[in-house]
Amino acid sequence: MLPDPFEVVRADGPWTHRDVVANACRFLVDEAGDGPLVLLLHGFPTFWWTWRHQLRSLAAAGYRAAAMDLRGYGGSDHTPHGYDPLTLAADVAGVIRTLGEPSAVVVGQGWGGLIAWTAATQHPDVVRGLVPVGMPHPVLLRNAFIGDPHQRRLGRYAVGFQRPFVPERQLTRDDAALVETYLHRWSGSAWPDPETADVFRAAMLVPNTAHCSVEFHRWAIRSVPRRDGRRFQSAVATPVAVPVLQIHGVDDGAVLLESVDGSEAYAAAGYTRVDLAGVGHFPHEEDPAAFDAALLPWIETLPRD
Repeated sequence: MLPDPFEVVRADGPWTHRDVVANACRFLVDEAGDGPLVLLLHGFPTFWWTWRHQLRSLAAAGYRAAAMDLRGYGGSDHTPHGYDPLTLAADVAGVIRTLGEPSAVVVGQGWGGLIAWTAATQHPDVVRGLVPVGMPHPVLLRNAFIGDPHQRRLGRYAVGFQRPFVPERQLTRDDAALVETYLHRWSGSAWPDPETADVFRAAMLVPNTAHCSVEFHRWAIRSVPRRDGRRFQSAVATPVAVPVLQIHGVDDGAVLLESVDGSEAYAAAGYTRVDLAGVGHFPHEEDPAAFDAALLPWIETLPRD
């Protein structure tokens, strides 16, 4: 039997749960430690708890680590609209300001990485360092999806998400068994174990989370030929003006390693890339020690506010 969905989104641990309001939305943020802020953004189909290892390691290293549930996930508001990257990036900027910090290092995995790239271009005043994990620059992701048949095959699940009602039912059917399928398919290791998978499955059963998580994908596909999609691509085309650490699992089952190639062209203030062997789309989960060994020394090189 799965754990209670409302209990997993406020799981106990060496962190503090906070509800903060930003960009006309309420967000659940889990914090640990003191020092310069590092904001952690999850991807699909997870939630803030995916950063539990880094909440501990960053706090131990002298940082204020904060993992937020994105709009539509976990303990955050499940709004009817607002699942385009520009709105989600404004959410991130608003949370940083609401937490009382002038800026943060923003670490984002998967969809969280796309939002992190966007926040760095649209709100450069609050992003002092950018760490996309399992996510190339948005322009390159779009180009790969359109131009690379292999990458398009890996992303065909998102095309299936364009149907009304059906994807939500599929995501929640059999106690959200499809969530575990995605986690295994995209990882490059034996992760996750059954207990970990059960937590993510339970979180998907929080009412309306399945629908909201699908809305991210609906915007991404439907916007390709539309004006709002072209406007977004233009908005993020300017290279970011902060240092970038790109972390990617060599065996990523969702985003090809070669789809990341060229991301350095969008990093005007320095670019470091680390390809981690033996892991896939969730390197921070699959090998936390290797992930931290790439992340923590790089953060130390950044000037502090």
